Amino acid sequence: MSDKQTSAVSSTKTVYKRPSQAKEIWRRFKKTKGAVIGMILLIIIMVSVLVGPLVIPYENAIHQDYDYMLAKPSAAHLFGCDGYGRDILARIIHGGRTSIGIALLATVTSCVFGSLLGAFAGFFGGWIDSVIMRALDIFMSVPDILFTMAVVYALGASFTNLLIALTLTYFTNYVRLVRSQVLTLSDAEYIEAARAGGSSSIRMIMKHIIPNSIGVIIVNTTLNVAKIIIYESTLSFLGLGMKPPAPEWGAMLSEAREFMRTAPHLLIFPALAIVLTASAINLLGDGLRDALDPHLRS
Repeated sequence: MSDKQTSAVSSTKTVYKRPSQAKEIWRRFKKTKGAVIGMILLIIIMVSVLVGPLVIPYENAIHQDYDYMLAKPSAAHLFGCDGYGRDILARIIHGGRTSIGIALLATVTSCVFGSLLGAFAGFFGGWIDSVIMRALDIFMSVPDILFTMAVVYALGASFTNLLIALTLTYFTNYVRLVRSQVLTLSDAEYIEAARAGGSSSIRMIMKHIIPNSIGVIIVNTTLNVAKIIIYESTLSFLGLGMKPPAPEWGAMLSEAREFMRTAPHLLIFPALAIVLTASAINLLGDGLRDALDPHLRS
């Protein structure tokens, strides 16, 4: 074979490029139809909650018009009105900003706090691990909803106090999760190499341990958002949420109890908002779990 033929053959060789990790995760994620449905549904909900207030002002959610008391769904009020003549659609949209906002913030704060504690407990071990885990046992010995109610009742019902209560309730999940990951990763070769290279403990935790645990943290974080939305709605249903007339999904359910027979739409629409949001987040979390770690697929 001549030099020209050899160069022609070599030039026609196909170079296969390995797909990026993000593309591979997206490819696996798309295979789960439920996860795609959950993602689309969650996008619709988030766009409605974020953009809705630009179309429907907050005044519509708190304005009382007794001419429309218990009004059924109509062109003027798509979801009808409550017992005070307030527009239910406006209250659901603005209440969603509160419920979802608290859930997202509480998830982030509990994730950061719990992940750091879990990383320190697993990495250092010894008395540090013992102190953290025994304190964790105390927190976990009290039922979640009872602990949250006690904290809110003691501090008072407000956005900040709800955030504190939910953070203290849910950080325990991340401590155990990250600690177990750290115990598995602490003997890895790259950790030994970093230790031999003189890296500090804080640097190894922040640069190697936590980034390599990010997959399970993301999945757990996603699923916790749905739980916290339900918990926050439960607290507002019991009167431990934002003070009236601020709209909240749980408070709307509480107000609708006495009109279940005469005006069921007062109950149906906020209940659907809670169920659809929690279901969408759970479907998304299941898809992320399978995409980030296909070995966990059941």
